Amino acid sequence: MTETAAGAQADGSAAGALVWDWSVRLFHWTTVALIPMLWLSAENGAMDWHRRFGLTLMGLLIFRLYWGVAGMNTARFQNFVKGPKAITAYIARMKRPYTPAAGHNPLGALSVIALLAALTAQITAGLFAVDVDGIESGPLSSLISFKQGRAAAEFHEFFFNVLLALIVLHIAAVAYYFIALKTNLVRTMVTGRRKGAVTANAGPFPLTRFLIGAALAVAAVTLVQL
Repeated sequence: MTETAAGAQADGSAAGALVWDWSVRLFHWTTVALIPMLWLSAENGAMDWHRRFGLTLMGLLIFRLYWGVAGMNTARFQNFVKGPKAITAYIARMKRPYTPAAGHNPLGALSVIALLAALTAQITAGLFAVDVDGIESGPLSSLISFKQGRAAAEFHEFFFNVLLALIVLHIAAVAYYFIALKTNLVRTMVTGRRKGAVTANAGPFPLTRFLIGAALAVAAVTLVQL
């Protein structure tokens, strides 16, 4: 998720350089699958499944936030979240022939942060939400009043539209890169590799740090259900 690092060399192998490690790809595609499952379960009143899916997504989100600090280079927020100057300079370079960044570019970083923030808000509201009858409720709803729980539920329902809008924008951006810039972002998120990219994730996968993040996610999901 960084631009070409100083001194980095392009990977000349047929497969290309590693851009996304498997944990980032697992988070991405599991989230893609869970969001429609969450919507369908809510629409059909399958609230037990809605809760299970929501807690799973919560665990994934906690891991991704942790991985944004302790993960591999392209996953770290500090390596791709940039200021207005870098974003403006990047937009000026968005033309063919286009050279992709080693990970998220400064403009794409805005989409990532917006989606992670929206998921955080949506999940947090769901944890405290209470339905009209007070029967179906989030695992932390007992910590607040019924009125506050209803407000959380209404926010949870409304904010899904905001999340959906961000997802549509994200898909539109991916389509633009594919059509206008001839860059297949989906394939890279599937394989983890990009031809001609710099080697930004040198070294072995940090298994110990991964296990710490997984343990934190499991602990948090377990804790909110006690």
